Amino acid sequence: MSISAAKEGRSGPVGVGVIGAGNISKQYLDNLTVFPDLKVHVIADLFEEAAKARAQEYGIAEWGGVDKALSHPDVEIIVNLTIPAAHVEVATAAVNAGMHVWTEKPFSLDRESGSGLLKTADAAGLRLGCAPDTFLGAGLQTALRMIRRGEIGTPLTAMTTFQTPGPESWHPNPAFLFQYGAGPLFDMGPYYLTTLIQAFGSIRKVAAAGSKAKDVRIIGSGPKAGEEFTVEVPTHVSAMAQFESGASSHSVFSFESPRVRMGFVEITGTEATMSLPDPNYFTGDIKLWRIGDEDWTTIPATGPANGRGMGVLDMARSIRAGVPHRATGELAYHVLDTMVSISESIDSGTFVDVESSAPDSPALPEDWAPETATI
Repeated sequence: MSISAAKEGRSGPVGVGVIGAGNISKQYLDNLTVFPDLKVHVIADLFEEAAKARAQEYGIAEWGGVDKALSHPDVEIIVNLTIPAAHVEVATAAVNAGMHVWTEKPFSLDRESGSGLLKTADAAGLRLGCAPDTFLGAGLQTALRMIRRGEIGTPLTAMTTFQTPGPESWHPNPAFLFQYGAGPLFDMGPYYLTTLIQAFGSIRKVAAAGSKAKDVRIIGSGPKAGEEFTVEVPTHVSAMAQFESGASSHSVFSFESPRVRMGFVEITGTEATMSLPDPNYFTGDIKLWRIGDEDWTTIPATGPANGRGMGVLDMARSIRAGVPHRATGELAYHVLDTMVSISESIDSGTFVDVESSAPDSPALPEDWAPETATI
């Protein structure tokens, strides 16, 4: 009997295997190990000692190399926390082993491998999910509910801003953040673009300009301080997007600003303007300015805001219920397709059509409770 066949008709907590024991794994495991609808059976890494240390930290029964997770009979979802360049390879191996996959962003580094992964999973009848799942948090869900109720009228335009001097001043090994598949667009773009897609629907075309202030940067802290590395991608991107509804947005993604501006998302409708919480976080107040108001009105977020892993839990519960999950591979691929199109627009100096579409993500109920056993 194949692994996938053996897992049909299961009940109770959904078995999870984590591949990748790096820094981000701690944020996930803080939640995955306490959600009662999930059971983390194994953590794996190319460096097995790192997997062992993380397993012992969180009381996970088994650890080892990648094959340890891919062959585990109780694992139904692989949580893929490897480096971006390995996302598709690891996800494909997990699908071929009969497992659903949740992947850290970005979904892939190019359209070809991303679409190939979607087709492989679809043919196997398996689910793909992908970060960010921050849009499932109380902050953005509260804002999206308000938009869907018509509290700003018809959404028309948006502005988003992410600006920092760049991570080389504080990150001990930042070179990968300036290489192909990273930069401010691919590293931070998924948070902002996913939020805009939730508010406006699929993106149909983009236009962008990009620049690179320096070809070489210097590591500012840690054991490699003073070492130089090459910058391979634009470190400032200014992008316009037009959505299928006719709405439009302007976004800045930059590692070139001495002044830090992060988390700015503002959506204007026919009746009001809304300031949304930072899309890199799971909560935060919403601010609303209506026609005739003298000042902003602050609306507190309501609903769950547990953090990274909420998307894995939603996928697990949806598997048991036989309903679609929310942070889908198709949504993540549309974000990827948009970012690749932005990069192509920078190179060509023209508008670029975005061919893919994102499915609707149903609202998360305010009483959705990660800490409660439901399956």
